[in-house]
Amino acid sequence: QVQLVESGGGLVQPGGSLRLSCAASGSVFSMYDMAWYRQAPGKQRELVAVITTGSNTNYADSVKGRFTIARDNAKSTVYLQMNSLKPEDTAVYYCTAGKVTIVLSWGRGTQVTVSA
Repeated sequence: QVQLVESGGGLVQPGGSLRLSCAASGSVFSMYDMAWYRQAPGKQRELVAVITTGSNTNYADSVKGRFTIARDNAKSTVYLQMNSLKPEDTAVYYCTAGKVTIVLSWGRGTQVTVSA
């Protein structure tokens, strides 16, 4: 089973940028569809972005045009570039690995806080 470790979270001002990384190990990274989820305090976990094994991408409406998901199979890493951040983007961000709609592994998460 694949293990996932996120990094890159932190505190950023509104309008700023962050890049999250998720390093995978323990399995063949290129076999998995990768995704980022987030969960804000008191809210349900939501899907933010997905990148398939064929590098097709999909985004939540709330982040379209601001966030970009990418993968580097040679480094077994998936990224989430977040630009024009808003306070409502504050959440714990989780990386997942799966196949189609089935999530097989979750990372432990990284906190992103957008505040002045």
